[in-house]
Amino acid sequence: MAKATKRSRHLVTIFTLLLVAGALVAAFWPKPMLVDIGVVSRGTLTLTIDEEGRTRVRDAYIVSTPVAGQLQRVSVEPGDPVLRGETIVAHMHPTNPAALDARTREQAQAAVVAAQAALRVARADLNAALANHDLAEAERTRTVQLVERGIASTAALDRVLQASRVTQASIDTAEAAISMREAEIANAQAQLIGFDDPGLAAAIGDPADNIQIFAPVDGRILRVIQQSETSLPAGSPIMEIGDITNDLEVVVKLLSTDAVQVAVGDPVIIIDWGGPNALNAEVSRVDPFGITQYSALGVEEQRVDAVINFISPPDSYVGLGHGFRVEAQIIVWQAEDTLIVPASALFRSRDSWAVFVVAEDTAQLRLVEIGPSNGTEAQVIAGLLDGDTVILYPSSALIDGAFVAERVIN
Repeated sequence: MAKATKRSRHLVTIFTLLLVAGALVAAFWPKPMLVDIGVVSRGTLTLTIDEEGRTRVRDAYIVSTPVAGQLQRVSVEPGDPVLRGETIVAHMHPTNPAALDARTREQAQAAVVAAQAALRVARADLNAALANHDLAEAERTRTVQLVERGIASTAALDRVLQASRVTQASIDTAEAAISMREAEIANAQAQLIGFDDPGLAAAIGDPADNIQIFAPVDGRILRVIQQSETSLPAGSPIMEIGDITNDLEVVVKLLSTDAVQVAVGDPVIIIDWGGPNALNAEVSRVDPFGITQYSALGVEEQRVDAVINFISPPDSYVGLGHGFRVEAQIIVWQAEDTLIVPASALFRSRDSWAVFVVAEDTAQLRLVEIGPSNGTEAQVIAGLLDGDTVILYPSSALIDGAFVAERVIN
């Protein structure tokens, strides 16, 4: 009986020791590190420059006042369609050129009287010239007869002919003086003309419709700069007109360091413009000069304007107008059927790029050679194969040969 009891105690002790040993082994057994997993695959990789842009009408027309005058209230509204040379967009009255005060009017009237007196003097000079010419013609006729009879000399005939030509010239001078005086009278009388004169009103028609301003191009009213009735000098802007259907483009202000990578003809994808689908476009111009701007944080930046033309048909961006905000993705590099690795798997190992490849539940350090990266994905040139599993966001505690397991998110 004692031996049986002693054997039982040994068995319990052994069992307890084995249980403790198993617990210790389980406690100190190396556990795999939980990691996020990514896969190397083949596909199309694009490198884009993303920037905010604004739409604008390529050829916008500013309608301005042709003369100084009184602009009537503009009745057209932004968005109204217009036809070139047919749609009247504004009316105006020219400034009254004879809004004279009392002194100026008296001076103008005196100038008219003086011009009329000068005309009478010119007509009197004409009458005197005609009388002298008649006398010279009579003398010429008598002298010719005397010369034919041999009574008068040839020299006397020459003097008579000269006198006749001089009197003819005096007539021409007097007639020219009359024309000049008549013009002076017309000029002096023009200083007295006002829009309240019945003669002028009959000449120019109804003052309410004397100047009609027509649309210079087919399109729509983009904005009305001056809508209320007011007096404006010549050349003052009234409204802006453009064709938003066929003449719309996008202007993007790029950082100068990004602008050097953009070339004419680069494809562009327009997103976040309000429509359901992205729009296709291409770069048509990159300005050769930059301008200094300040960011929201007050950082000085050099910006360059890049102009983008739509390739998608106008029907695909109905509703997009002048001055609308869009997001432009300019594709500066693209490779098809290339090996791609998630950029989050890459890290620097001394002077090279490296990744951790998962093989047989262990992390294996592998140096790689990469090409362009868009921040999300990178092109693999050497070091990886299609289908390789890599660790994303590798921890600094992860070492070569460590046991790993994929993190499962429930």
